[in-house]
Amino acid sequence: MRYTYPHTIDNGSGEQITFIRFNDNEKGGMLEIENRVHPGAGPPMHVHHLQDESLTVIEGKIGAQVAGREPTFHGPGETVTFLRGIAHRFWNAGDDMLICKGWARPAYNMEYFLTEIYRSTKANGGKAPSAFDGAYLQSKYKTEFDVIEIPVLVKKVIFPITLLLGKLAGKHRRFAGAPEAVSNRH
Repeated sequence: MRYTYPHTIDNGSGEQITFIRFNDNEKGGMLEIENRVHPGAGPPMHVHHLQDESLTVIEGKIGAQVAGREPTFHGPGETVTFLRGIAHRFWNAGDDMLICKGWARPAYNMEYFLTEIYRSTKANGGKAPSAFDGAYLQSKYKTEFDVIEIPVLVKKVIFPITLLLGKLAGKHRRFAGAPEAVSNRH
């Protein structure tokens, strides 16, 4: 699934991503991005199994943390890079808007996944995606992305029940045409 650029998404809780452009190649492509993050906002601890991600601070102060390590803080002109397979999080650690430019590669389904997570989160009051949408997206794209803060019990027991009930209610239809997940052997 391809988008018209620039393509901006907003989760309703202080995070906005603009996908500036997608540079296609045989290795999954690269997304050029710009993040705008309100003070205190940022994604939960997560991992990209297949993608590397890099953010350079344009304005503000970013807090960054790799699982098991102490947070680091960076200002304008400084870059943080998160390698594939390493759980991480970042947030606006300042009092003003955090603006970063960066990239993710190979992109694979990152733009689709984030677009749908942000859409659902915003529609759900900016707190979290709806139960079905979160379970569907996390389950379908588990070879690419994982939110570490979701307990394993929820992923293994609650998600399958939520998916079954959601499918019975027809909630899965909104994801018709969703791209196939990429294997982590890619």
